[in-house]
Amino acid sequence: MSNLSALSPAEAEREYTPSACIGGQWQPFLQAYVDRSAQARRDTLALGARWQRLAVGGTALPALELCLPPPAAQPVPVLVFIHGGYWQELSAEHSLFAATACVQQGWAFAALDYTLCPATTVAGIVDQCRAALAGLHAQAPAQGLDMRRCVLAGHSAGAQLAVMATLGLPAAQRAAALWLVSGVYWLQPLLPTRVNQALGLDGPEARAQSPGLQPLAGLPPTQVCWGEVETSAFKQQGRAFAKALQAAGVPARCFEVAQRNHFDVVMDLTSVFDKPGFQKLE
Repeated sequence: MSNLSALSPAEAEREYTPSACIGGQWQPFLQAYVDRSAQARRDTLALGARWQRLAVGGTALPALELCLPPPAAQPVPVLVFIHGGYWQELSAEHSLFAATACVQQGWAFAALDYTLCPATTVAGIVDQCRAALAGLHAQAPAQGLDMRRCVLAGHSAGAQLAVMATLGLPAAQRAAALWLVSGVYWLQPLLPTRVNQALGLDGPEARAQSPGLQPLAGLPPTQVCWGEVETSAFKQQGRAFAKALQAAGVPARCFEVAQRNHFDVVMDLTSVFDKPGFQKLE
């Protein structure tokens, strides 16, 4: 990743602006998140699912928007999703679009809500995500969830959060698999960009919160992907992180999703059910 860290400020600004590849028109995709999430809530309710906001730790955040399929005789697997937004935008409420496919497969779905920067730090968000995952694990028996068949997914900043939160959990509380979409795994290149105005990262903190600089051995099997219509930086980060996982002995594969950009590639999230290595979770 040294070549990306050596980008000029102007180059870093361009490479880490996800909308640069789509003419800057990112707003329609965020509206699609809102619309599809609302539709997913309606559709899952029609299928007999139950929704609840699951608080952990006795505070408003972190929390999980949890969708449970119709009651089953056995505990059900769960897909947990951590949204992106460069740690400063979006919410769980607008990240529910994978719920319908989960319910149709007999899975539960949970979208994780966390405090946004600058009200907290990236490290603070990692701590919240870790607490939420530990809380979900603790409440799983009461909710009828089989955490031995849990997939943890993250998009963009959410991919960084998924890895960092997992690394801080004991092995017994880690998901069975990770699904990382268009992630940022080395944060140092963000330091000279406008993104960092809300984050307030310095060099040491950027390194401390970079999944690519952590000991990765012991992570569960991982899928790393990105869209075809993305900047070189996002593609290279994905490829390099997959190689780092493999070097640490983690079963990992990476791939590019054709004709998708940074914003709509996450709409393919539930293709997790079709990917090698995940069928065994059924």
